[in-house]
Amino acid sequence: MFQDGDIDGVVFDKLTRYKDQRGWLIELYREDEVAREFHPVMGYMSMTHAGIARGPHEHRDQADLFCFLGPSTFKLYLWDNRTSSKTYQNRISVLLGEDDPQSVIIPPGVVHAYKNVGSDSGLVYNFPNQLFQGPNRSLPVDEIRHEDDLETIFVLD
Repeated sequence: MFQDGDIDGVVFDKLTRYKDQRGWLIELYREDEVAREFHPVMGYMSMTHAGIARGPHEHRDQADLFCFLGPSTFKLYLWDNRTSSKTYQNRISVLLGEDDPQSVIIPPGVVHAYKNVGSDSGLVYNFPNQLFQGPNRSLPVDEIRHEDDLETIFVLD
């Protein structure tokens, strides 16, 4: 059903690690480098143990701006589930994280999952363009959780 190929609206950006004698620094987000529709309204960090996956799920309205910088390496899976998209039914899987730090903008309707394929627990940062559960956590969660479907077509290898 899905074939490998680019997905319209998904933006990968290599993150530069600036090193000196004190350590290193990586810019995660710059307003002048992200389209206005994807400007974050909140941010969070999650820790995922080695061998564990999060997703697959998708959002109806929310876009995610994930940052994978390490520690550890993650395999990111994307499926274009938007019937109106010119890249409908394309999929991408890519390794990123400690050895290849990147940010990724994932627009609404693109199913996504990631798995920590390294040997250590790893951190992922996300800067979505909508508040989780809306203002004052008063709205339903904008998420379709395909990981709860035993017959899902969105399969991680």
